[in-house]
Amino acid sequence: MDWIETIIIAVVEGLTEFLPVSSTGHMIIAQHLLGVPQGDPFVHAFTFIIQFGAILSVVCLYWKRFFQFDNTPAPEGSSLFQQLKHKFYFYWLLIVGVIPAVVIGLLAKKSGLLDWLLDSVEVVAIMLVLGGVFMLYCDKLFNKGSEDNKVNERRAFMIGLYQCISVIPGVSRSMATIVGGMTQGLTRRRAAKFSFFLAVPTMAGATLLDLLDLMKEDTAWATSHNITMLILGCAIAFVVALLAMKWFVNYLTKYGFKAFGVYRIIVGGIIIILLLTGHSLAMVD
Repeated sequence: MDWIETIIIAVVEGLTEFLPVSSTGHMIIAQHLLGVPQGDPFVHAFTFIIQFGAILSVVCLYWKRFFQFDNTPAPEGSSLFQQLKHKFYFYWLLIVGVIPAVVIGLLAKKSGLLDWLLDSVEVVAIMLVLGGVFMLYCDKLFNKGSEDNKVNERRAFMIGLYQCISVIPGVSRSMATIVGGMTQGLTRRRAAKFSFFLAVPTMAGATLLDLLDLMKEDTAWATSHNITMLILGCAIAFVVALLAMKWFVNYLTKYGFKAFGVYRIIVGGIIIILLLTGHSLAMVD
């Protein structure tokens, strides 16, 4: 990957990471349009690692929440575990929420399914359309959240189960977790914020796993050029995602998912038509 490809893909990642349009799917589309070689272990790792750069923007924007502890007294008679859980309840909810993704993600990675999906622009296009159709109606179906409902262990785990669907490129982790929260009675704003928070341990784990796999397979990828591209990609994704995330929460709260559903159907539909008519997606050789 060269400088221009890295910058374009990183901007795409930053813009789409927190929007319900599938950042992974858009990066795969961008890679095809730019003619980036598919099947390359470094390209696969790059796709996930720069997502972590975008995810770090959550910690930056909501740093007070990430470093805030519950210093109120735990219920009388609590065990040491219960006292620790009370003090670090926010982190406990993230652990509960990320468990399903750890299990499903590892199975998909070890089976080779994840790498196959990452090379399939056809899967991305189909899931963009199907997800788009769903999003046209999900506000009417699930927008019954109450401000009185907060994230608890059961809701965190259920949202984590919904997140597992996003192992399929084109689904959108953001869409899956926000809708998952809405099905549990959370408001769109509260569901969106927990979706952002849950992304941090999820993508941190995915990044670590990809780095370990890269190191085990071959260290030939670790050239100064590739490492520079990773750092550059993470930095650009971080800045762009920070700006996009602040806009998205306000937009989603006010207008819902419908516009994103229309966008997904248009993009996915165009790609399907191009593929069915035998046209190459590559804009450059």
